[in-house]
Amino acid sequence: MKTLPLLICAGLLGSVTLLPSVHAAPAARAASTDVASRVKALNALLAEQWQYKLEHSPEFATILDDLRYNDRWSDASLAGHAAEHKANLDFLKRFEAIDTHGFSDTDKLNQQLMVRQLKDDLCSDDLKLYEMPLDQMSGVHIALAGFVSSIPFHNVKEYENYLARLKAVPKLFDQVTEVARQGMRDGMMPPKYLLEKVVVQIDSIEKSAGMDSVFAEPLKHFPKSVSAGDQKRLHEEILAAIAQDVRPAYRKLGEFVARDYAPHGRSQPGVWDLRNGDAIYRFDVEQMTTTRETPEQIHETGLAEVKRIEGEMTKIAHAQGFKDLASFRASLKTNPKTHATSREDILNRYRGYLAQMQPELPRLFGLLPKTRVVVMPVEAFREKEAAAAEYHQGTPDGSRPGQIFVNTGDFANRSVLTIESTAYHEGVPGHHLQISIAQTLPKLPPFRQQAGYTAYIEGWALYSEQLGKEIGFYKDPLSDYGRLSDELLRADRLVLDTGVHYKHWTRQQMVDFFHAHSSEDEPDVQAETDRYISWPGQALAYKTGELKILELRGRAKKELGDKFDIRAFHDEILGGGALPLDVLETRTNAWIAAVKAGTALAHPSAI
Repeated sequence: MKTLPLLICAGLLGSVTLLPSVHAAPAARAASTDVASRVKALNALLAEQWQYKLEHSPEFATILDDLRYNDRWSDASLAGHAAEHKANLDFLKRFEAIDTHGFSDTDKLNQQLMVRQLKDDLCSDDLKLYEMPLDQMSGVHIALAGFVSSIPFHNVKEYENYLARLKAVPKLFDQVTEVARQGMRDGMMPPKYLLEKVVVQIDSIEKSAGMDSVFAEPLKHFPKSVSAGDQKRLHEEILAAIAQDVRPAYRKLGEFVARDYAPHGRSQPGVWDLRNGDAIYRFDVEQMTTTRETPEQIHETGLAEVKRIEGEMTKIAHAQGFKDLASFRASLKTNPKTHATSREDILNRYRGYLAQMQPELPRLFGLLPKTRVVVMPVEAFREKEAAAAEYHQGTPDGSRPGQIFVNTGDFANRSVLTIESTAYHEGVPGHHLQISIAQTLPKLPPFRQQAGYTAYIEGWALYSEQLGKEIGFYKDPLSDYGRLSDELLRADRLVLDTGVHYKHWTRQQMVDFFHAHSSEDEPDVQAETDRYISWPGQALAYKTGELKILELRGRAKKELGDKFDIRAFHDEILGGGALPLDVLETRTNAWIAAVKAGTALAHPSAI
């Protein structure tokens, strides 16, 4: 059971080139020359694997509006992890056995990406990353509470499914506790101080009783399809489940973390402090960047980008009458015009910027999203640890819109300068546009429509921030300064993530660098620092992806000259769904060659 994953990890570390096509032996090929039948077999296996994923990831299925498993949670137990590992090994063997000789480029890529995905999952298992299931950013306690807004509540059946899920929370939390205990035995532990924050979060969620509980939100807006009698019954039964199942489960989990788990948390913030920490970080970097770049290279790129961006910010400071960037930054922190006046003020600013961008999209894209996007406040129970904003995808059919959750906590100390760039990042033309388009690309199998390559997804969203500048927005110099501040944050991340996990920086070193090289508000400095410690490598994706897209765009403009069309370029980048950056580069190079040869479509279809 152990041998194959170890070999997989050894093959992955330091290499992310697309896997070569698997060819059968000559005798086997002679017996299987029918390309159509082999493509059919590949598509059938892709469909089988997708069905397995939905069935064993019920929350993901719910998000996609597949409600067949809407009354259950994923199996988070050690046995569940072992069963999934075994299934992935089996799928990998079967996908690798497919002879792709004679396949179209699209079908070959489908097979290669699936093999790559399965090997990544197996390597993650071998590194035991699943044995650290609790942190302040994405632990099960936070995930369940945040998941409520993604569950449909249109009829009695959906409320009853929800009730079944609430009653199953104790079992789920016991499974997570079992995995966390195994992590303790294996030395797979998050930092102690972050686990202490988890205790505070759990207590906050548990203390909210009755209709004040986040789990009671669906009771506040019954649809007309639910009769008065059913409303009364469901109201009573769901409140009873919150009181008798959910809150006691949270209380029990909180006691475990406080008494048994957090005291054994690791003392150092960097993942290097784990037994296999260096290998884990190399894997995380590769997963999140989909590049060959080393932590040292990424760190140096970050320092160079920080210097370049601060140079641009200094020009604005001089134009505003300040002698240097430091004095300008200091003035902004005390300028009442740069801070929000209320929670609603923050939300309205986001909505206004999205509204002004919407009619400009046809200038930049042929492919456009059909699903709308809404702005909502981050729930109170996670305000202190949540990012300034985050996007939750809608359903492919648009029945649930995309959602931008905005942190309105401590509003008086929150700058409004970065709201414009963040609105474009999270909404349009950023996450909402890209993900909504990907979900409905007609020629892609579902696993590619829903692909989650972070460097591509976050790189596109960061790239989208500057598209607003290119079409004439950021008219206020302070708003443009905010755009640069957001870009600087992503450059800082290259330095800070590699600093703590590769160069063994302390948390205070991270905070000091933040203070010296950002305009972030203090609540964000603290939350962001803890985020990078919790999610090794994730913060590297933004700048890495953006720089690759800019590189590809520059190459296309140079090689195509007058033939370059920004709309066609964007459609090409978006038309294959989220991809590893090496695959995206290969795809874009092929498009450039096709345009030069006169064989490319004006607005390429999904391949």
